[in-house]
Amino acid sequence: MIGLVTAPQTGLDFDALMRRHQSLVFSLAYHFLHDREVAEEVAQEVFLSLHRNLRNIQSPEHALFWLRKVTVQRAIDEGRRRARRPQVALEGVAEPAAQIQPQDPMLRETLRRLIATLAEAPRAVMILRYQEDLDPAEIAEILGMPVATVKSHLQRSLALLREKFARRSMGEA
Repeated sequence: MIGLVTAPQTGLDFDALMRRHQSLVFSLAYHFLHDREVAEEVAQEVFLSLHRNLRNIQSPEHALFWLRKVTVQRAIDEGRRRARRPQVALEGVAEPAAQIQPQDPMLRETLRRLIATLAEAPRAVMILRYQEDLDPAEIAEILGMPVATVKSHLQRSLALLREKFARRSMGEA
């Protein structure tokens, strides 16, 4: 049975790691891809990969870092694959039940759509910063880029989102 596997040198339990981090992995994938079924597939791939690599995981903290990094990488890869295929409207996709509902659902949807327009790297930086509340150094380590690049992505993305939001708001007024 897959859930009873432990890493011999560290004593990490796969089942416990999966239960503890499944919502994080799904949430990252979902916020990057905006498709529940594809996010579930990515999450399954990530945990299958964790199972295969459990012996290389050194601690619970390393597992968390590893899961974030692999999830973002798999979501980027899946996003690229989907960009090559015809897209289906995702308007009917429900938000995950584990999400905390925002105070303004229209604003949240507007922000989700604006963030989805960002390129892959800036979008990943924004999701890791504002969804996962990671600091730039942690994001840099996960994405394998310099901290200055992460900060630059954050600054440019925020400015771009503000500009797009202002234009959208003026167009609706």
